[in-house]
Amino acid sequence: MGFSGELVFGRSGQELLDAPVFGTLPQEVRDAAVAWRVRPGGWRTLAFGHGLWDDPDAVLAGLVEWTAAPACLATVFDSQVAVVKGLVPGGPDWQAYLNQDAAARLWVEEPDDVADGAAWTSTPEFAEAVVHARAEIDTAVPAAAEAALAWAKAAGLSPEPDPAPVEHVLRTTGAPAEALFTTLLDTLGFPQG
Repeated sequence: MGFSGELVFGRSGQELLDAPVFGTLPQEVRDAAVAWRVRPGGWRTLAFGHGLWDDPDAVLAGLVEWTAAPACLATVFDSQVAVVKGLVPGGPDWQAYLNQDAAARLWVEEPDDVADGAAWTSTPEFAEAVVHARAEIDTAVPAAAEAALAWAKAAGLSPEPDPAPVEHVLRTTGAPAEALFTTLLDTLGFPQG
């Protein structure tokens, strides 16, 4: 089993875990939070266990408000897939999937008339549904790459204006989702620790 949980990325002059949005977590959860990656300039990634928050969007908004800087949150499922959401102070958010093949398989809609979901995953109908789900996810990649670049620019970085490298990361499959998250931040120009 791989990692399942949230990777929270933000910038702060003090410990990111001191953000009030994390203050409601039980102490044992706070103690178990891992400073997963520290980057120059006060950028940090914290790793939390899965399912801590009913509303991850509110957590992200609270972190952005407290830090007055862009932040993002990646919800990772068994190291296979991640949903990444980024937000800037007073600005729009963006969302992308990491490891789209796994995302398509995980979130393909099961028809109402299927009696055995496990058996359905080995049918040609399931395979066709995955192809359609993957295509739908892929259509959002160019807009997500552009939004991620704008988010990085709002963070004070000077990322390359070419979205192709970001699109490439968003279309990469087969790697652990946490590794793709790190690669995405690297590609957006965040300083590497």
